[in-house]
Amino acid sequence: MKKFISISILTFMLSPLFAVDYSEMSTQELIVIMGYVEKKNEAKFKKELKSRVPTMNAKEKARYEENVKKMKSK
Repeated sequence: MKKFISISILTFMLSPLFAVDYSEMSTQELIVIMGYVEKKNEAKFKKELKSRVPTMNAKEKARYEENVKKMKSK
């Protein structure tokens, strides 16, 4: 029984490492990880980030545009 509980807890704690849900992240967090998202998750990331652009405040939008420029120059 102890082993089962240990495995269950471990599985619960490690599951977020494999399932990326960008909708749970703040806009600031999304902006910070721009350029560091794995290729396999890029489409979901871009979709979520694009949906946030219209609601960004001036500071977030400035940081977002700065990161977009950096990504294009690479």
